Amino acid sequence: MKTLKFKTNIECSNCEARVKPFLDKKEGIISWQVDTNDADKILTVETETLGAKDIIKTIKRTGFVAEEI
Repeated sequence: MKTLKFKTNIECSNCEARVKPFLDKKEGIISWQVDTNDADKILTVETETLGAKDIIKTIKRTGFVAEEI
């Protein structure tokens, strides 16, 4: 399993609720969480098969941005 981390613009729980259905149904994601208390709004994704580009593309579809760190 690998852990991917991204800087995002997911600011609050309402924003998190908008990305939740996309990340929850994305095949290959084992777990994910957003630290909205961190200045960089860090998204952490646990996956076996996906790469950073897959996650970035999924986040972009929700109207947010993600940059791998």
